Amino acid sequence: MKLSLPRTLSLYLVKSYLISFIFLLCGLLSIIYIFDTVELLRRAAKFDNISLPIIFQMSLYKLPEVGQILFPFAILFSAMFTFWKLARHRELVIIRSAGLSIWQFLAPIVMAVVVIGLLQIMLINPVSALFIAKFDKMESQYLDRNASSITLSQQGLWLKQQHDEQNIIIHAKKIKTPEWLFHDVIVFFFAPDHSFIKRIDSPSANLKQDRWVFNNAVINQSGVSPQIVEAFPIDTTLTIADLEESFAPIETIPFWKLRSYIKVMEETGLDSTALKVHFQNLLSQPLLFISMILLAATVSLRPSRMQKTPILILSGVAIGFLVFFSSSFLQALGASQQIPVMIAAWFPAIISFLLG
Repeated sequence: MKLSLPRTLSLYLVKSYLISFIFLLCGLLSIIYIFDTVELLRRAAKFDNISLPIIFQMSLYKLPEVGQILFPFAILFSAMFTFWKLARHRELVIIRSAGLSIWQFLAPIVMAVVVIGLLQIMLINPVSALFIAKFDKMESQYLDRNASSITLSQQGLWLKQQHDEQNIIIHAKKIKTPEWLFHDVIVFFFAPDHSFIKRIDSPSANLKQDRWVFNNAVINQSGVSPQIVEAFPIDTTLTIADLEESFAPIETIPFWKLRSYIKVMEETGLDSTALKVHFQNLLSQPLLFISMILLAATVSLRPSRMQKTPILILSGVAIGFLVFFSSSFLQALGASQQIPVMIAAWFPAIISFLLG
């Protein structure tokens, strides 16, 4: 007759693991918070109007995003510590002598990390996206002082910049990459007091070095007949690299909005492969967390006399590094369309699971 794991024992195992996980994660986040604060203080040293509370607030806004990166490491090392402690206190021997298998012993902890993975996808990721968006806004306001901003919506690309003390809003309905040719372009010019100056309509535009070039532009200005100009230039400090980096960063898009944002990018003509890889990678997190538990069990669930702490620590560091490196490498290949999206997003979790 197969024994079931008693409820009290299951709760004890989950509690022991969660305590280790929370303490380790908080410790890692505290270290990251200190380093981020120091780095922001260094960057803010060249400005006079950035107070210390603002720096602390910006560092705090980055923590949820960093926490998502640290989750696999925290799950791995907290599991290794929990298993090592149980083996050292002979609790593992007692559990095995009661006739319970290793799979029954691991089941409560596996369920706990599945819940953590689902919470990361459905709750922590949206909160992180909100906070990192606030961080980017404050960084632009206090540290970068960038006058240009870019927004992508279902109506196309909206871009704001300054030119000769005028505020310019550029709208393009479609974008052709990699040539970065903008189609159906409208440009609005406003004075510093927000009064309308003129409007330009152009079937296409290019972003060249230090300037926009609007082809066959029609200039409409109050009290003046429309003028057609073959090539109408506007000076700019933007570059194509700035445009590529300025579209909503992946980490600022919450999980619940990823699919709609992918659809918008595809309709606009932009490459959405990186977003697809990110979306599938989020879905694979529960499986990756399970694999971390299994890998931790392979190096930790041994009699205490056979365990050597330095070897245990080195094994955990090696496993964490390999998983992180392979995941980052495959995601980079997937984003650059070198390998299929599903392979890039799911293979690190699947391979880690099979190894475990």
